Amino acid sequence: MKTDTSQELRVRILDEAARQFDKKGIKFTMDDLAHALGMSKKTIYTVFEDKRSIMTQTIDRFFDEALIEEEMILNDESLTIPEQLTAIIGRVPERYTQNDLSQLYVLKEKYPSVYRHWKYCRENYWEGVALLLEKGIREGAIRPISLPILKTMFQATVEQFFQKDVLVKNHIPYREALSQVADILVNGII
Repeated sequence: MKTDTSQELRVRILDEAARQFDKKGIKFTMDDLAHALGMSKKTIYTVFEDKRSIMTQTIDRFFDEALIEEEMILNDESLTIPEQLTAIIGRVPERYTQNDLSQLYVLKEKYPSVYRHWKYCRENYWEGVALLLEKGIREGAIRPISLPILKTMFQATVEQFFQKDVLVKNHIPYREALSQVADILVNGII
């Protein structure tokens, strides 16, 4: 029987945590996670301190993958600047497209430190957008706008998804909502 390296084990746990979150929301337990992985909770605790640290590192992984995909979009010369902006702003990393991220609104109340981490990462995911805006304005593909205003509008809209269960009540997947918000914002600045 092959034994996982600590990095492989970490990735397996994070992948399964994402699946458990999708199935049960934040109500998934460490027992659920251990059972699904076919290992003891003790093994999980050798890699992660607690459920919060698993959720926080899952968020870090989400944004790390988003940045990798952003780089591919930025280098895709077949896309126009507005198409690149829409793709970056409205994208959920490929690994997470099956996850129902609309349940993230529950984090704010139940796991405020994890929610703050999600919000911090989301608010700092703008470097590629800033580069595209500058280029688009310079080339005339986008009318002159203020990045802080666009960023605030986007973040305020997404924040509303987390204030209320609007996405859950209306059966709208997070990735679909994000895509629509990106489309509306980018079409407004062309």
